[in-house]
This record gives sequence, C-alpha cells and structure tokens, in this order.
Amino acid sequence: MKPYTAMAIINFLLCIVLQTSFKARAAMAIGSETDRLALLVLKDKLTNGISEALPFWNDSAHFCKWQGITCSLRHMRVSALNLSNQNLGGTLAPALGNLTFLRSLDLSFNGLLHGEIPKQIGRLKRLQILDLSKNHFEGQVPIELGNCSKLQEIFLTSNNLTGEIPLWFGSMQQLTSLGLGTNKFHGNIPPSLGNISSLERLSLSYNNLEGSIPQSLGGLSNLYLLYLGNNSLSGIIPSSLYNLSRMELLGFSFNHLSGTIPTNIGLAFPILRSFNVGGNMLSGTIPSSFSNISQLQLFAISENDFSGLVPTSLGRLQNLQKFVIHTNNFGNEGGHDLDFLSSLTNCSQLLVIEMLNNKFSGVLPKSIGNLSSHLNTLSMGFNRIFGSIPYEIGQLDGLMYLGLESNFLQGAIPHSIGKLGNLGRLLLDQNQLSGRIPDIFENLTKLFELSMSKNNLEGTIPVSLTHCKSLQFLYIDKNYLTDNIPNQTFVHLGSLIHLDMSSNYLVGPIPSEIGNMKQLVRLNINANNFSGDIPMELGKCLDLTDLYMRKNFLHGSIPSSFGSLKSLINLDLSNNNLSGTIPQELKELPMLKTLNLSHNHFYGEVPKGGVFDNITAISITENEKLCGGIPQLKLPMCPTKSKKHFKVIILIIVISCALPCFAIFLITYKRRKHKRLPPSPSSPQNTHLRVSYKELHDATNGFSSSNLVGIGSFGSVYKGVLQHFEKPIAIKVLNLQTYGATKSFITECKTLGKVRHRNLLNILTSCSSVDYKGNDFKALVFEFMPNGSLENWLSTNKLGEHRDLYMTFKQRLDAAIDVAHALDYLHHDYEEAIVHCDIKPSNVLLSDDMVAQLGDFGLARLLHEGQTTSSAIKGTIGYIPPEYGESGQVTTQGDIYSYGVLILEMLTGKKPTDSIFCEDLSLPKFCKLALPNKVLEVVDSSLLVHIDRDQMEFMQESLFSFAGIGVACCAELPRERMGIKDVLVELLAIKQRLSTF
Repeated sequence: MKPYTAMAIINFLLCIVLQTSFKARAAMAIGSETDRLALLVLKDKLTNGISEALPFWNDSAHFCKWQGITCSLRHMRVSALNLSNQNLGGTLAPALGNLTFLRSLDLSFNGLLHGEIPKQIGRLKRLQILDLSKNHFEGQVPIELGNCSKLQEIFLTSNNLTGEIPLWFGSMQQLTSLGLGTNKFHGNIPPSLGNISSLERLSLSYNNLEGSIPQSLGGLSNLYLLYLGNNSLSGIIPSSLYNLSRMELLGFSFNHLSGTIPTNIGLAFPILRSFNVGGNMLSGTIPSSFSNISQLQLFAISENDFSGLVPTSLGRLQNLQKFVIHTNNFGNEGGHDLDFLSSLTNCSQLLVIEMLNNKFSGVLPKSIGNLSSHLNTLSMGFNRIFGSIPYEIGQLDGLMYLGLESNFLQGAIPHSIGKLGNLGRLLLDQNQLSGRIPDIFENLTKLFELSMSKNNLEGTIPVSLTHCKSLQFLYIDKNYLTDNIPNQTFVHLGSLIHLDMSSNYLVGPIPSEIGNMKQLVRLNINANNFSGDIPMELGKCLDLTDLYMRKNFLHGSIPSSFGSLKSLINLDLSNNNLSGTIPQELKELPMLKTLNLSHNHFYGEVPKGGVFDNITAISITENEKLCGGIPQLKLPMCPTKSKKHFKVIILIIVISCALPCFAIFLITYKRRKHKRLPPSPSSPQNTHLRVSYKELHDATNGFSSSNLVGIGSFGSVYKGVLQHFEKPIAIKVLNLQTYGATKSFITECKTLGKVRHRNLLNILTSCSSVDYKGNDFKALVFEFMPNGSLENWLSTNKLGEHRDLYMTFKQRLDAAIDVAHALDYLHHDYEEAIVHCDIKPSNVLLSDDMVAQLGDFGLARLLHEGQTTSSAIKGTIGYIPPEYGESGQVTTQGDIYSYGVLILEMLTGKKPTDSIFCEDLSLPKFCKLALPNKVLEVVDSSLLVHIDRDQMEFMQESLFSFAGIGVACCAELPRERMGIKDVLVELLAIKQRLSTF
C-alpha cells in the first residue's frame, strides 16, 4: 500500500468518527432541550401558572440542577422527577411523555393535583417507579400505562380514580408494589393479578370492589402485604392464600366474607404482624395455632360470629398490642371462658383488650392485675361474668377506660380502683355489686363518667367524690344508698351534666350546694326519702332541662327561683308533701312540656297560660284544695268576694279608724305614690314579653348601620338595648323580600319554641308587626353574644393581627364540645329528632365566657318532616353533605357531616370554600390526606406559635385525634360517619389529655 493511500484511509476514518461524535452531541443537545421544554410545560400545569411556585425552575441554572430533578450522567437527560409534598395544585401535562429517559416519577402527598393521568405516560418505557398517591387524580387508569413494562412500583392510593382495575396489570412481570387503595374502583378483583410473581405489596382497600377474592392471588409467593378491607367482597377467604408464608400484614376488614379460619393458620403465616378481619360474617373458633405467630401485634376479629373458647396459647404472643374480639359469641359457660386472660399477662406490650358484647362467663382471675402496665383500655361489658372484681385490678395504673357494665358481678367495689389515676370512664352499672361505695375518688381527678347504677350498693355517697372536678356524668341510681348527702359533695362538681340518684333510700335535706352545678342538664332524685324544702339554689342551674323529684317527703312550697329555669322541659314534683300555691312563674317557663304536681297539698288557683293550658301536659290530681284553671281540669271555681261585700268592709274600716290613723294612711299613700319605683327589669330570658316595632326601632337607633353586627342569608342582625332587659340584645331583622325568609322566621320560632339547652342560642322574644311605612316586619330577639361568632375568630386569626381574637386549641376544642352537646340534644334527647341543616361557624355564637351556642334554626326540620323529598338543598355550600345533592331527604347524619367540616375548619383555619379547594379537592379530603403523619402541615399555624419543642409531640397527638374526628364525621357514606355520642367521648378524651398539658 502506498503511503498516500494509507493516509487517505486514516483521514476517512477520522472524518467518520468526528461526524458520529458531532451527531451524538447534536442528538444529546436536542434531547436535553426537549427535556427542558417539557419541564417548563409541566411546571406551568403543576402550579396552575403561579410563578412563585417552583421558583428555581428557570434558566438561571441548568435544568439538571433544578429542585427535584435528577439527570443521568451519560446523557444528561431527566431520570428522576421528585416533587413529593410540595403543595402543588394543578394538573399533569401530556408533555410528561417527552421525558423518555425518566425512571422515577414521584408527585405524592401534594393533595391538590387533579385531572386525569395523561395517556402520554405510556411513552415512558424506562419508568420503574410511579407514585401519584395522596392527590385528587380522577378518571380511569390509562391503558397506555401498560406499555411501561419495566415498572416496579405503582402507587395511586388516595385519589378519585374510577372504573374497574385494569386486567393488563397482570402483564407487568417486574412489579413489586401495587397500591390502588382509597379510590372509587368497582367491579371484581382481576384474577390476572395473580400472574405478577414478583408482587410483594398489594393494597386495594377502601374501594367499591365486589365478588370473591381470586384464588390466583395465592400464587403470589413473594407477597407480604395484602389489604382488601372496606369493600363489598363476599365468599370465603381462598385456601390458596394460606400458602403465602411471607405474609406480614393482612387486612380483610368490613366486607361480607364468610367461612372459618383454618386451624393451621399459624403455620401458614409464621411472620404475620397484623391480622384484621373484623366486620365480616366469619364463624368458627380461634385456631390455637395463632400462638405460633410470634411477631403478631394486631389481632382484630370483632363484629363476626366467632364462638367457643379463646385459646390460652395466645399468651405466647409477647409482641401483641391490640386484642380486639368484641361483638362475637365467645364463651360456653363451662367455667373456663376467662382462662385466656391469665395467659395474656405474658403479653407485655398489650395496649387494648376489647371483649365486650360476647357470652363470656366465669370469674375474673386475680392475675388480671398482672396484665401489661401499658394497658389503657379494658372493655368487658355486656357479658355473663360473675364473682367479685379482683383487688389486683388496681395494679393497672395505665387504664383510661374500664368497662365492666352489664355482667353479674357481686361483692364490694375494691378500694384499689382508687389507684387508677388515669381513669376517664368507669362503667360498673347493671351488676349485682354490694356494700358501700368506697371513698376512693381523691386520686381519680380525670374521671368524667362514673356509672354504678342498677346494683345493690348501700351506705352514703362518699365525700371524696368532690375531687372529681372533671366529672360530667354520674349515675348511681337504682341502688340501696342511705343517709344524708354530705354537704361538701357538690361543692366542686361544677362540670356535672347528668346526675341520677333516683330509686335509693337517701334521706335528709337536699344540699343547697347543688346550686354550684351550673352546667347541670338533667337531675333525677326520684323515689328516695328526701325531706325538707326544695333548695332555692336550684334556680341557679339555668341549663336544667329535666328535673325529677317525685316520691320523696319534700315539704314547703315550690321555690320562686324556679322561674329562672327557662330551659326546663320536664318537671315532676309528684308524691311529696309540698304545699302552698302553685307559683305563677311556672306558666312563664317557655320550654316546659310536662308538669306533674299530683299527690301533694297545693291549694289556691291553678294558673292559666303556658303549660297550664295543655290538659295533657299537666297532672295536678290529689290536691283537693285547688281551684280555677282551664275548664278541662273540671276544678271548682275559686271563691270571690262581691262588690257589695267589699264596700261594706271598706265602710267598716273607714268608720272604725280614727282620723289621725286616716291621716297617716293618706300621707303614706302619697309617699308611696311619688316614690313608686319602675317595674323591675325582666329577666333576659323572659320570652313572653311583648315588644313592638317602635321599641326595636328605638333600641337600634333606627336600625342604624353603626348598630349592625352581621348580615345573613335571610336578614341583618343589629345590637340594641331594651329597657325591659338587663343585658344588650341581638335583633335579627328578616328581609322579607328574600325567598324563604318568612318560612325561615316561622321555622325558627317553631323550633326555638320547642328546644332549650345551654349550648343553644336563647331566643328572648319575637316581633311580627308592620314598620312605619306599613310594610310587614318580622324580627327575632336573642341575647347578645359579646364575643361574636366562631367565624370571626377563625377568619381573623392571623399571627400579629387581631390578637384580641386569638383562639387557642383548647378554646376551639371547648367550642367543638359545646356544639357536639347541642347536636346530641337535638338528635337524641328531644322528643323528636331535630335536624339543624346549617351547621357552620357563623351560626356558632360565643358568650362572654366563650361558651359556644348554636343558633340560626331557619332551616331546621323535625326528622319526620325532614324525610320528605324536597328539591331545595338544605344548608350552606361547603358544609352540605354530598347526599343532599342527590335527594331532598335531610338526616341527622347530614348534620354530622357539616359538624365535621366545622371541626376541620377550626383545625386548619381554612374555609371549605377556600380558593385552594376545587371540584376534586374538598376540606375533608385535604385533611384526610394529611393523616396520619402530615397533620402539622395543614393545621392553622397560629395554634403552634406558643408550643415549645417538648410539648410538640403531645400537641401533635391531640391535633391528630381532633383531625381524625373531623374526617370520620365527613365520611362520604352517611352510615360510615361517626355518631355524635362517640364524637363527644373522643373530644372529652382529648380535653382530659390536654388538662395535663
């Protein structure tokens, strides 16, 4: 070869190399530019065009250095995009498909991302990890995603995805994790999922899936997590699943599964940590082989049809934390039903034992005191347990809940219970306990419910009960208690709401200290041997709705202070030795519906008006000297003195009096006439006082704008002062031109005329007249709430602004408890359930001592009325439950939903109509996404300002519980919402924990 020929070849090859290198660099440059442009489009859509979001995504730096971006070193193309937990609120642009080198895409925990998953995602052939969980993506899973055959992890949990679970998931042979829980998927579980031999985690819970569990899932030999709970699955649990020996977390709860648990389950799942099949239709016995699962922490099989004995071998489960077997048919009355309790003493991590509502029989073993020192809940009520309560139970000093109600327990209540200083609820009612109530309450300062009714207890009420300053519910009725009530008992029990001492043998006078219980709603002392006068101090218990004192030996007259009990609904003083006239003040009680004064010694005229005009509402039999009243009572007319007789008497008096006496009489008469005082101011709660348009006009300076305190949907509210009332008033003037205003006025008058509770806004009177122009005028008059509405406190609660309206978490919690009490009364304690239909912060008013009162009953409905269909939506946008949009049927569960939104608004400081919430994201969903670990990121920041580092963990636990209550109340299906009584229990538990904070 000639030299010049060799040189030519070398030059030719060099040209080829340079050309190839140039093309590679050009291709790399084009690919990089494609990624950069795609990211900018993604930014615009993910942030809704907000420039302040993702501020570092700009040309000041190479896109590979942008936040959340990882590039491959070789090609300088985007290989990972991680924008988790960035509060992004837009959509996912189709430009995503241009990031063809992408291996990992994580947009989880943004909460606000919505829209459909773009089908262009199928172009990401290198994609291995896809995490879009905790957002609001909707629509179906795009079929194009099946092209991403290298996917290993798919997390679409907690979105609004619909349709059936795609069959083509079964073709993804590299998939290890598939999370589709908490969506709206329906149909059956595809058997093709059993083809994914690499699958380790599968979560399909909280959907609308039905049909049976496929046998094919038993072929997933690498599976260690399987969650299928909260669907509508039926049939038996496939036997093939018991071949999955790597299983650690198994959840099938709240479906319609039937059948039994195989006896060899302990061999099938040797490393299982969580087993939850509660809320199904499973039957049979608990296999003893569970004892072989040494790592088991949660054992939950409640609300099924299991029976037989609980194996004592379960005591080998030293890591067990929660043992939940309530609402089954366990026990066979053979004498060994409770043997398993002794075995559980080996479970040193145990926190909860729930075994109520079964058929357990037998005696509680003394070894119960050796249960875990961490145990906080021991619930054993509604069984057939007999014998005595072991003294050793006092060793469980971590207990917060002890429930032994509705059993056959005998003997004395052990003094050792007084050592349980953390106890909040102690339920011993409906047993056969005897002896004296031990004087053990000095240490039980956290107790808020004590129930000992329907036993054989005797002796006196212990003085130490006065130390239970948090006590709200005290039931000691239907026992054999005797002696006087110690005067000190009620000195510090100002938080009592319900007190029932009826059907005992208590004697002596009723202590005047009972007037200290200002929050008392229900007092029942029927069927005792009380004597003496009725204490005047009872008139201080202004929240009383039910007062029962029949079958005692009370004497004297009815105290005039009863005229202050404007909340009173039921009053029974029958079968006593009371005398005197019936006070006229009783007819002025606006809420009084039943009055029983029979079998006493009353005399004189029966009043007319109020409850006395309803023959079916009063009973006055066996009071022989009564007269008058309405004709239906058929009482004799009261004797009257004729005018002639009256004149004769006057004449005799005049003639028989000396002139000096007559002169003194004239002087005195004139002095009284000139010094006559004006009538004493009426009580602010006198609802029968008539007011005119002129009085209201003058009281508000002509309805001046300076007196305007608020504007609502049906009218305006003014502050004013009336000479008949001691305190300022609030006047709600209806705008009768607004559609529905007149109906709202009638409804509110009708409803507030029926109900009465300390947490319901007190109506004073109403006015239906004409104004100075001859136009119709309607107004409602209420007590003025000096602290305004809850809405004002939440909407102006910014750090550094309106510091006078700063509302702590404790204050918000108290307000939530107050509103819950009001709803509990409306839904359960009134003769007919009342649905408020408009629970929201602007309808919650705060008194001068920050007690919350629920008002505005313009949309309220009696439940039997609310069950009729109506096209009108009841409530305010953002607070209306979703089912009201489908029908006009209002229910108490609808109020619960609105109340849940109220809770979450107090937690976050955000209105449900806030701009961050769109069609796919609501306030309840926003908070649900934050549970359990992101609560501090959504709470109103002002709540955390004064919390130091040491207190933060404790505060976070309380906020988490508070958020959980709100979310549970806002469940989409009404039947899944939390009951208001359960809400109260949970809120009061938070309050107790905060008392040590």
